Parts: sequence; structure tokens; C-alpha cells
Amino acid sequence: MEQTKVKRRKKEKEYIPRVPFGKYVRRHWILYLMILPGCIYFLIFKYIPMGGLMIAFQDYSPFAGFLQSPFVGWKHFRNFFIGSDFFMLLRNTLAISFLNLLFYFPMPVIMALLLNEVMHLKYKNLVQTMVYVPHFISFVVVASITYTLLNEGTGIINLIVQAFTGHTVPFLSGKQYFRGIILIQNIWKETGWGMIVFLAALAGVDMELYEAARVDGAGRWQQMWHITLPAIKGTIIIMLILRVGSLLNTGYEQIYLMANSLNRSVAEVFDTYVYRIGVTNGQYSFSTAVGMFKGIVGCIMVMGTNWLAKKCGESGIY
Repeated sequence: MEQTKVKRRKKEKEYIPRVPFGKYVRRHWILYLMILPGCIYFLIFKYIPMGGLMIAFQDYSPFAGFLQSPFVGWKHFRNFFIGSDFFMLLRNTLAISFLNLLFYFPMPVIMALLLNEVMHLKYKNLVQTMVYVPHFISFVVVASITYTLLNEGTGIINLIVQAFTGHTVPFLSGKQYFRGIILIQNIWKETGWGMIVFLAALAGVDMELYEAARVDGAGRWQQMWHITLPAIKGTIIIMLILRVGSLLNTGYEQIYLMANSLNRSVAEVFDTYVYRIGVTNGQYSFSTAVGMFKGIVGCIMVMGTNWLAKKCGESGIY
């Protein structure tokens, strides 16, 4: 009898009555009001512009408009894939993206783990502030600083190199230096900002785990390896999924500012190509097709990486 009562109580606890959506919204209308600006932003700047993708299948003319421009099907995609620029763009974009994935992506994790081990609070806050302040500096300023340091004629670094070796190094015009400069700029500018996400994840780690580990004789390195790192593993996986999804998105502004006629063969990526072909040359349909291809590949990469993460036992992003 008692067992029957216990089972009945468990069933009553497990059963949660469904609240109608309209009633739920009226009850929590303040929460929905808070997310309204974000929804409006995405609606105006993300979803409504998707209607313009139709010009990728047209020979679009601003004078004829969307409805009067002739439909050409897959013509622009076919011309892009068989053209000489496709493999050059793919090679340059993937090279920069893989360098960022291999060297830049681990840096916020490493910085967060190291900073989490600092016990002096004021010193910790000072270092954290100094590291993430560069995020607020525009890439225009970053490019100017890079030019000041690496300019072959008056750059500080080249003056030091010349004093020791007797010759200068063409950092800004040499093809072999371009990707390294882009990588160093990304690490310097964005490491501190990315570190904030992992520090927030570390704030939720139960301190009793560290106390138990110290009682068992674990050192600082063992605590970080067996407690701290596993605690933020889910956050690392989610950030990795988002990073892989933007594999073809290397950023327009930074590449555009650092590219020149001498390093164009390694600096041209999908973002700068879309701007040059679409805005400068006025080939709106062709550039839209290129941008659409990049977006579809990014979407596939996100879904594929998320599926792989779930297969490995992680939660993923959806």
C-alpha cells in the first residue's frame, strides 16, 4: 500500500501541466519585452535581407528591379566554380582560418586557465583589463600601428633589424609574411575578449572539488588538468562549433586594410572578393552568388560540427 502511494506521488511530481502559450506570454510579458529589441534587430538586419538572395539567380539590374530582371538559374554559381578565382579564394580563406583555429582559438582558453590560477585579486584584475582592452581598438588603428612598426623605410622593427643585419625585411609587401601578421593581430586584439567567456565558465566551478583534490595530494597542475579544464569543456566545444561555422568568414575590414597590390595573391579572400566584385565592379548577382555559397558552407559546417559533438557525448548548441 505504501509503495503504491509513493509511486503515485512520483507520477504526480513528474507530471507538469502544459500552460497555453498565450497565457504563458501574458504571465511573463516582461521577459518577452526584454528580448523584443534583439528580435527586431535580427528581423531587420538578418532575415529580411535574405529576400535579396534571389538576385543570385538573376542577371540583376537596379533599373529593372527584382521582378523584371531576367532569371538565369545557376549561371553565376557555375561561372564562379569553374573560374580561376575560386581555388585561389578557397586556398587563401582556408589558410587564414585554419591558422586562426590552430593558434588563435586555444589562446583565450590558455589565458583563462592561467589567469584563474592567479591568487592576487588586484593583479588578476589589472592583467585581465590590459589583455581585453585591445578588443575595443578599431582595425583601422590596428593597421596603422602595424604599418608604423613594420614599414620598411621607417618602421621601428625594421630599423632594429637593419641595425643588426644591415638590411630590411618587406613585412608589409612580402607574401610570406601576410598570414602571420593577420594571425598576430587577431591574437593580440581578440584573446582577452574571448577569455571572458571561459572565465565566466570557470566562476561556476565548485570550490569543494579543489579542496578535495588538495586533501588527496593533487598539485596545482593536476587540479587544473583534472578539474578546471573538464569544467569548461562544454564551453570550449560550443565556441569551437561557432568558430568552425565561420571558417570561411575571415573578416573583411582587417584583410582589406592589410592587403596591397604586392600581396594580393595571398590576401584575397571571399569577403574582400565580394566587396570588390559587387560594390566596385557592380556585378551584384555574381557577388551575391559568392556570398550565398559562403553562407551555405558555414551553415553546413555548424550543423556537421554540432552533430559530431553530440556523437562524442557533448551537448552541442542545439
